[in-house]
Amino acid sequence: MSEVSVTKDAAPKADPLVVLDNVNKHFGALHVLQDIDLSIARGEVVVVIGPSGSGKSTLCRAINRLETVESGSITIDGKPLPAEGKELARLRADVGMVFQSFNLFAHKTVLENVTLGQVKVRRKSKDEADKRARELLDRVGVANQADKYPAQLSGGQQQRVAIARALAMEPKVMLFDEPTSALDPEMINEVLEVMQQLARDGMTMIVVTHEMGFARSAANRVVFMADGRIVEEATPDQFFSNPRSDRAKDFLSKILAH
Repeated sequence: MSEVSVTKDAAPKADPLVVLDNVNKHFGALHVLQDIDLSIARGEVVVVIGPSGSGKSTLCRAINRLETVESGSITIDGKPLPAEGKELARLRADVGMVFQSFNLFAHKTVLENVTLGQVKVRRKSKDEADKRARELLDRVGVANQADKYPAQLSGGQQQRVAIARALAMEPKVMLFDEPTSALDPEMINEVLEVMQQLARDGMTMIVVTHEMGFARSAANRVVFMADGRIVEEATPDQFFSNPRSDRAKDFLSKILAH
């Protein structure tokens, strides 16, 4: 597995896995995604940052087709996003998603949460799914919680289970939509550490976050959005030390002053 920093700058041209081409989306009169062009290479970690209402989460959700787009195209591994049905379920298995809220099934144990999709969508045997689930729960540091229910876990543990559940589907790309913003401060690092490890292991990741430390250390590329547009893209070093746009300078001066 290559180190994260190897693919900086050259990455998007190398082997594009996710490609957004001139994507537009409105919510009523609000133009939330404006002519978005973005290409994410296999194994690349892209962190999307920007002020509230800039379109970051909508971008993330459009890649998983949780939001439809009005024009433009999104392809994953060379295939356009399917509209509905079985093809869409398959796409969602290829595109792991971790949300702000943990979205675990409350009436199922941690282990059942991580095995369910493997059996239903990936058609694995129960034994195979159990084995994989336990490996992944161990990988994210909650193996000893397998028989508990989500409500018995801390927020940080629940989010790590949610990551394990997404990984269990063997996705080609992982989307994280502000995965730490609902967590207490002391739990944020335990989730970010799991994400750092995934990045080191070569997982293709698109991460919407306010955690600038994670952006600096794990990203190959920072994408800065404002008012529904991509304003700037750069390596973390370039972006944080020398942002080119006034919008980015303004954003960073507010966020890094705290």
